[in-house]
Amino acid sequence: MVDKLHEYTGYLGWFHEQKDSFKEKYASWKEQHTGGFGEFLKGLVIKKNERTDIVHEDYSHLYRKKTRRELMRISMAVTGIEFSYAAETAFVSPTLLKIGVEHQHMTLVWALSPLIGFFLTPVFGSLSDRCPLKFGRRRPFIILLSIGVLLGLILVPNGEKLGLAMGDTPSFRNLSGNLQSAHRTSATKHDYSFNSTTKNDPSQYSIGNHPWGIFFTVLGTILLDFDADACQSPARAYLLDVTIPDDHARGLSTFTVMAGLGGTMGYAMGGINWDATVIGMLLGGHVKAVFTLITIIFIICVTCTVTSFKEMPLETLQMPIDEENREITQRKEEQTNILTKPEVSYGTLVDETENKEQEMANVEEVERSKLQRAASLPPPPADATLLMYLKSIVFMPTSLLKLCLTNLFCWMAHVCYSLYFTDFVGEAVFNGIPTAPEDSIERIRYEEGVRFGCWGMAMYSLSCACYSTIIEKMIHKFGAKRVYITGLLIYSVGMFLMAVTKNKIGVILFSWTAGVMYSTLFTMPFLLVAHYHAKGVFETNPEGEEKVIGQVRGLGTDLAIVSSMVFLAQFILSITMGTIVRISKTTTAVVSVASFLAFCGAISARSVLYLDL
Repeated sequence: MVDKLHEYTGYLGWFHEQKDSFKEKYASWKEQHTGGFGEFLKGLVIKKNERTDIVHEDYSHLYRKKTRRELMRISMAVTGIEFSYAAETAFVSPTLLKIGVEHQHMTLVWALSPLIGFFLTPVFGSLSDRCPLKFGRRRPFIILLSIGVLLGLILVPNGEKLGLAMGDTPSFRNLSGNLQSAHRTSATKHDYSFNSTTKNDPSQYSIGNHPWGIFFTVLGTILLDFDADACQSPARAYLLDVTIPDDHARGLSTFTVMAGLGGTMGYAMGGINWDATVIGMLLGGHVKAVFTLITIIFIICVTCTVTSFKEMPLETLQMPIDEENREITQRKEEQTNILTKPEVSYGTLVDETENKEQEMANVEEVERSKLQRAASLPPPPADATLLMYLKSIVFMPTSLLKLCLTNLFCWMAHVCYSLYFTDFVGEAVFNGIPTAPEDSIERIRYEEGVRFGCWGMAMYSLSCACYSTIIEKMIHKFGAKRVYITGLLIYSVGMFLMAVTKNKIGVILFSWTAGVMYSTLFTMPFLLVAHYHAKGVFETNPEGEEKVIGQVRGLGTDLAIVSSMVFLAQFILSITMGTIVRISKTTTAVVSVASFLAFCGAISARSVLYLDL
């Protein structure tokens, strides 16, 4: 009986005690939140217009210089994006070709996501500029678009399998009764002759039908391609929002380094023959292994970024400057009082005095940073009508228009390489055929070429990461204009030489020039846009003097407009590249067109407004 009483008082008694405590806390909570649970949830998301909410928030981290490690964590999202982008660019085109989509139709698939992205990305940029969520303005969009990337990473490698479950018929079933890897081959007829006595007659094989497989693969491609590209704009805007203007160049170069590292490791993963490993066998083959590993990495990278630094909500950003200056004045007085306190020990007086003097010296920088940040913000929606806002996007300053045109040429040149390069290597360099039977020599050559192309693209991403570590120094030494133009010319020459040589050494060697190009287009346009907004200058008069003008658009909107050139570039190439390859009868046209477009970009970059960069 004593044991039972002890058990009751020890366990059940504890339970009843906790239940009573919970009831008391709940009653206290109800008194504080008379609006109920719904109003409480709303308060967690949208910040109330109460001064007490603003005063108790600490955003001092936004107005100090960031360490390199902090900049790397802020940029982790783009590392995950580049991992997923590596899987997409390396395997989507070969996957579509293998399930029966011909070249001219395969390139059209790449036109679907940019058609959507070109119109939606500036809208997302505008919405992020005016996002009222307590969580911040950029991170909600990073999370939303990351979910789309995850869906794409799931659908692309499993599209054909889902199609078979929906009733698709497999391809290349030997009419004599021998099944030939039905899940990997083409569903279209070609007049190629295969170097195998058992496969010289294509009539031995029935052609499968993959409408559902094509649908799911294309849907995954659209989600992955659109969301991966669109997510870069809020990720980049987030970086610029949580850093001071003096850190923008260093932050953007770090952003590009992290992108290059992500691409390097992503393409290297595609270059490994996972079919010969335990992981590949467990996960269902080479492509599924790559996509599964990259999905895990992507989740980790995005999580690191969105948990790095707290954003300042829009309501706080739109506080009157006087109120902010009052807070700065109070901080200055507190620092002065600390410096004049007699209690400071003599042993630390010198060091602490130097630190406090440095803090006081930074006050002016804080004030300047806040004023610059406020100048870059759009006014409240009531100050500008929707029509005025849309006109400000369509009728942009000439400086932004020239920058967009240059970025369009740059992205068109890069898209030629990134989307169709592995197919070029597999066909033009290794002389393979993507639609050949699974165990034919031509098919083996093609898949070897695709994997080798992944190593070439890994070299391009590694080159991007390396070049990004010095691009900031090069801008300071040679000026932004020379760095911009030279980067494009290096890529143009590299692609021309690759088209001429068409060998394995050229694939590896000249892919390094693509990294210089990618680092340039990933850094220069956005550094210039941030510079325009920081100075409030978008044009100069005929004498070359800077003209400070007010802007309705916010930084996020302009970054998104410049970024949206990737969608327009991809759309233009998608509807033309298939025809170019068909007319030229060689995939060498891919790198030849890339060389020409990069040269056009270099010419356009000569007229860009650089101000004092």
